[in-house]
Amino acid sequence: MRFGIDRLLEDATLRAPLEGRRVALLAHPASVTAEGVHSLDALAALDDIYLSAAFGPQHGLRGDKQDNMVESPNFRDPVHGIPVYSLYGAVRRPTPAMMDDFDVLLVDLQDLGCRIYTFITTLRYVLEEAARHGKAVWVLDRPNPVGRPVEGSILKPGWESFVGAGPLPMRHGLTLGELGHWFVTRLGLEVDYRVVAMTGWAPERAPGYGWPLGVRAWINPSPNAPNLWMARCYAGTVMLEGTTLSEGRGTTRPLEGFGAPDLDAERLVATMRGLAPEWLRGCRLRTCWFEPTFHKHVGRLCAGVQIQVEDAAYDHAAFRPWRLQALAFKALRKLDPDYPLWRDFPYEYEYGRLAIDLINGGEDLRLWVDDAAAEPGDLETWAGPDEAAWLAEREAVLLYR
Repeated sequence: MRFGIDRLLEDATLRAPLEGRRVALLAHPASVTAEGVHSLDALAALDDIYLSAAFGPQHGLRGDKQDNMVESPNFRDPVHGIPVYSLYGAVRRPTPAMMDDFDVLLVDLQDLGCRIYTFITTLRYVLEEAARHGKAVWVLDRPNPVGRPVEGSILKPGWESFVGAGPLPMRHGLTLGELGHWFVTRLGLEVDYRVVAMTGWAPERAPGYGWPLGVRAWINPSPNAPNLWMARCYAGTVMLEGTTLSEGRGTTRPLEGFGAPDLDAERLVATMRGLAPEWLRGCRLRTCWFEPTFHKHVGRLCAGVQIQVEDAAYDHAAFRPWRLQALAFKALRKLDPDYPLWRDFPYEYEYGRLAIDLINGGEDLRLWVDDAAAEPGDLETWAGPDEAAWLAEREAVLLYR
């Protein structure tokens, strides 16, 4: 299979519309060619591309910023001599001065297939600014590494944020190129938008189910996205960022499970199985111990649960990480109704709302967890219709069938 960047590099006819125009690149460390060359270097080496600027999203063009709300500065690239603008620093939207530096913006970002991932919001912002300033945006498409499954409630009106770019479910099942088409249509943008599509992407093919295992190397799109297994769990484990439970940051397996010093992991898993065993299908839960070297519970021994999705227990169609993690919260509430679960802190530049609500695009999940009378079936009554509605809505923008 070929990613969008590879097709653009190999086919001069695809590049022909760029001739005589100033080209900028929005990229990060995972923006590499099939040969492992960074897209910035590969494009700069072409005689028919005039590279005038570059942009970096959250964590930076180099991916060197570890945590949320750790900003990257603007700088001048020491090799190519072009300005590199941060879209996660003093601003999160490109300014008019930044927009003046290019005619066409190439977007080459590896997404994780989850609404919370801020590269989606950055794509929306650059599309909106391109429409205002008469610029073109091309997405050099890459796989959604978790494939086509859809899960989670749709973000509610008024809950838009940097971790919620629009009314999407937690797992949207689209590529970044397809998401761009959805934004253009949904927002009514008048913008020159194109996708350099992949060839050979087969999101239902084992063993990768979205990611070409054995064909392309995994490169962290952000510091705590070290492998495909994390990506599969992320639509659930990202909710841990809004809790006092550790999501494994500061360990070698971040966002593949959870834990805390005061957790009874065995009882918790047993309670989860008693409440909704069907929500645990498609994976293996392993109780474990870990000690974070930074972040929550640093230096303390935590009892935890690892969500294993890399062996024969993995069932791509059955695995539902959002429900699994929600069930863990519900089981913890059942075991200890007064557990201080929700973390109240500034989250992605939002100061007046709980992080767990921003992550979920509304209050419904938190209220369901905290309601002692609420059952798993109650969650299905509002999440299920959202998922069905999204499956129908996304049909119009699917590029790979």
